[in-house]
Amino acid sequence: MLMLALARINADKRCKNMKREIIHRRFLPSHDRRAFLRQFAIGAAFFTVPGAFAEALTLTPRQTEGPFYPDKLPLDTDNDLLAINDAITPAVGEVTWLSGRILDARGEPIRNALVEIWQCDNGGAYLHSKTGNADKKDKNFQGFGRFLTGSTGEYLFRTIKPVPYPGRTPHIHFAIKMKGKKELITQCYIKGHPGNEKDGIWKGIKDAKQRESVTVDFTPLKNSHAGELAAKFDVVMGLTPEV
Repeated sequence: MLMLALARINADKRCKNMKREIIHRRFLPSHDRRAFLRQFAIGAAFFTVPGAFAEALTLTPRQTEGPFYPDKLPLDTDNDLLAINDAITPAVGEVTWLSGRILDARGEPIRNALVEIWQCDNGGAYLHSKTGNADKKDKNFQGFGRFLTGSTGEYLFRTIKPVPYPGRTPHIHFAIKMKGKKELITQCYIKGHPGNEKDGIWKGIKDAKQRESVTVDFTPLKNSHAGELAAKFDVVMGLTPEV
């Protein structure tokens, strides 16, 4: 028990130090900022300590991909959705640091999993030719991003807090690919949002624990003077990767 307590304390300390570093780096030039995003993801520690707390994991439920997976991928597909290439005008929306880990059914991290996310912009428009509100699309929002996990299974995206649009509660789409194959497609939601109870896809997750596992807190990032948010979404795959 002492070792578990020390592990938690050390993780909390690293978390606080890393969050301070995020705040200090938020105005970096684009090439430096993106290098930092990669560096942060490698060393990030505001994730669950591996192995020790992997008890009674709930498998992440499969959900529909929906009609708006990009029909033409952008030239920029990195993990910073708020800046396209070297543009200096940021996307509109509440800045959110979305992070988590890709785990197998035993709670072990999955390496070399390609994490893809896509979502609508602050006005409800997707990166798709048939999206709604296309005439009002935020041209500074990337709309799609990718991240390849390392040995710790961690991923990180800088994006916006999802917003509702007609027929759907706020959500972010996820696809987890391994060796080019989509092993899991799912979505994450905002905990406590009133639209959840009216959303057919969210309500379609019949297992209460699975529904809770994809419904996450979007909370203020401590010490952020820019009103940034943080959200943590761990994805638990129902498989054990081949060694």
